[in-house]
Amino acid sequence: MDAAAAAVPVEELTSGASGRIIPVFKNLRQSILSYDSLRRSLLLIYSFFVWILLLLPRLHRISAAASPPSSPRTASSSVRRRKFGIRRDEEDTMRRRALAEEVEMATEGSSWCRWTTSLFFGVKRNALFCRSWLPVSGELRGILIIIHGLNEHSGRYTNFAKQLVSYKFGAYAMDWIGHGGSDGLHGYVPSLDHVVDDTAAFLEKIKSENPGVPCFLFGHSTGGAVVLKAASYPHVQEMLEGVILTSPALRVKPAHPIVGAVAPIFSLVAPRFQFKGANKRGIPVSRDPAALLAKYSDPLVYTGPIRVRTGHEILRISSYLMHNFRSVTVPFFVLHGTADRVTDPLASQDLYNEAPSAFKNIKLYEGFLHDLLFEPEREEIAQDIIDWMESRLTPACPEEATGVW
Repeated sequence: MDAAAAAVPVEELTSGASGRIIPVFKNLRQSILSYDSLRRSLLLIYSFFVWILLLLPRLHRISAAASPPSSPRTASSSVRRRKFGIRRDEEDTMRRRALAEEVEMATEGSSWCRWTTSLFFGVKRNALFCRSWLPVSGELRGILIIIHGLNEHSGRYTNFAKQLVSYKFGAYAMDWIGHGGSDGLHGYVPSLDHVVDDTAAFLEKIKSENPGVPCFLFGHSTGGAVVLKAASYPHVQEMLEGVILTSPALRVKPAHPIVGAVAPIFSLVAPRFQFKGANKRGIPVSRDPAALLAKYSDPLVYTGPIRVRTGHEILRISSYLMHNFRSVTVPFFVLHGTADRVTDPLASQDLYNEAPSAFKNIKLYEGFLHDLLFEPEREEIAQDIIDWMESRLTPACPEEATGVW
């Protein structure tokens, strides 16, 4: 590691599906109200808001029928505000897309690797920024499709992709909505189910363009949750040789149980609102100071407070997966650092223990943190992934189908 980079003071930062998604209620137990009375009060407020929301359509119809038409000036002002918001989001997307195009995808002398960028239109017709790395010559052994984690983007996986290409594996990657060079408000995910469906459609497109080539899905952190849910669809599983999950977001909990109760209502009434309590200061995600500095100085990495809908979507997909481990039948390899404090390594162990997949493996890295492919041992971890894919393509014997890798 460069000594100068190592000497740079780096704040403890985090991104992704943290166990402290909304740490607003951290000290409530020390407040005047008791926990039980506070919980009852907030649940009452929550029920009241739900009741109001159910009445809103009827009240709106009554109000519309009883009130006179709004003045042209008021209507015009509302339209202008809406157009300004759309234009602002579009300008931000174009700025990020230009930055995404500038990300270095190959180094000088990498004549053995060809790379491209493109746009793919997702299930909601939103433009998603995509990358690919392919060997220039030789038979393609397989393809790995990379789904990044929350707040980051596909360009961060260039070194991993080049290592894959050196073993004759192709790599494709897609930025989620609201991430990297893709459409949407930066850091805002209206629905992770849309990301799941976009992933499935992207896989289908790549599979049709590369008939007969084995395909794998890779997902990191919240991207791991997306990949695991996508692979639960039979038509997706049929296209896959297996999935690889690094530090998957499988047991994500808010800082306080009350947050879980009120998150759905806030996600409806103020989906884009940013919780100031959930800022970028927090848990370290790598033991490499240079990797941390590179991540959090990257303008394509979202470092603002988590948006309400995004946080709720993470809680929702995590809860869904935790209740459906026993329906996971896709071949998978889950990798997790034992010192990860962003996502839970024990949840990865539970996935391995409970999933009935005939071909499954787990590897826990003692003392490693959340961003495994950005740890000092990143090349060894990438090699473990390549070795596992090779084992799927040429299995040695049935008894090696499951176990600790």
